[in-house]
Amino acid sequence: MERIIIEGGYPLKGTITIGGAKNSAVALIPASLLADGVSTISNVPNITDRDALFDIVKLLNCDIEQDGKVIKIDTTNLKNTLITQELSVRLRASYYFMGVLLSKYKHVEIYFPGGCNIGSRPIDLHLKGFKALGTKVTKRGHKYTLDAEHLKGAEITLDFASVGATINIMYAAVMAEGRTIIHNAAKEVEIINIMDFLNKMGAKISGAGTDTITIDGVSKLHGAEIEVIPDRIESGTYILMGALLGDNLKIEGIIPEHNGSLFAKLDAMGVKYTLGSNYAIMNKSENLKPVEIVTEGYPGFPTDLNQPMSVLLTQAEGVSKITETIYENRIGHYPHLINMGAKVEINDRTATIKGKTELVGTKINATDLRGGAALILAGLIAKGTTSIYDIDYILRGYENIIHKLSNVGAKIKIEEI
Repeated sequence: MERIIIEGGYPLKGTITIGGAKNSAVALIPASLLADGVSTISNVPNITDRDALFDIVKLLNCDIEQDGKVIKIDTTNLKNTLITQELSVRLRASYYFMGVLLSKYKHVEIYFPGGCNIGSRPIDLHLKGFKALGTKVTKRGHKYTLDAEHLKGAEITLDFASVGATINIMYAAVMAEGRTIIHNAAKEVEIINIMDFLNKMGAKISGAGTDTITIDGVSKLHGAEIEVIPDRIESGTYILMGALLGDNLKIEGIIPEHNGSLFAKLDAMGVKYTLGSNYAIMNKSENLKPVEIVTEGYPGFPTDLNQPMSVLLTQAEGVSKITETIYENRIGHYPHLINMGAKVEINDRTATIKGKTELVGTKINATDLRGGAALILAGLIAKGTTSIYDIDYILRGYENIIHKLSNVGAKIKIEEI
């Protein structure tokens, strides 16, 4: 077992380079199995979710070559087999193999996916889409079996603009007969990255990034190359760190417009920063103003930055509020922030944060990926020493976070216990 130790209060100065987007990479890796032959994915982040996906790809008898951040996946010997519960529960994105294998083989056996406990995360919308395409779904315990004699295009309206369901239905429909139209599709930029990859494989998809996606089925797909876009959640997390502790801290390798909703809130708070074409230079800002935030699907304020943002709000002069509309349980980190000195009241999905408060280091536990990132932010600004346990949550989605922070002046390390 490991823990993260942080000595708080040190300024952050230098450059942090952003890696590939976790939420793209974990969908692109399964997508490569739709193709016949070899596909290449570059800028793949070094995170444990990647490794969990590799284990599933290997179970399905595909070959993987890795050279740094570039991976090649060869599906020549692909075999459709049961994806075990041990593998599927390691990450949420295991459900993408449902759409992929259904598309290619019309048969899937897989267990319910894992992931962070941030609220109710059913896959009903995925299954509804599969059924509309002609799939029979059988559930026994936590195991799902999907069968279709053939898949036929359909018009599918999502009850909620789910990123995962949008992508999974794209996978299932890409080789279905005829046209599929997804209404109320999620508009996240990662979905555009997925569409580009599939189209390079020979798919016919349009509309990603809007609320209507059209897929005209093709008979087969071939290998292709794609680069993972920069991670807007990783960049947002470091941007928030810069707002708290930056001394000309440069966050490079970003696409600034992908973090537009975050910068709008930072502007309202009075945070000092400079934007370039692919970077942001952040400085610690005093006399921060309180704001109110409501999380939304892209291009609104992202749910994945809710928890890191809450730490910045503890340093604002006055009362701020964050209302979570996507996942009802993005509150696991608050008891730990309160234990460090934050003043927070929770009412249903709204956190009311009263600042400015000094945080004091103590022993705390990461409860999920983004909550764990929030606790790192808290530790960096806290007085004294902070020890964070259950750090596997954090390592799931932040590439080399200890190394990146150490390189810009943070006193942070991983310690065996």
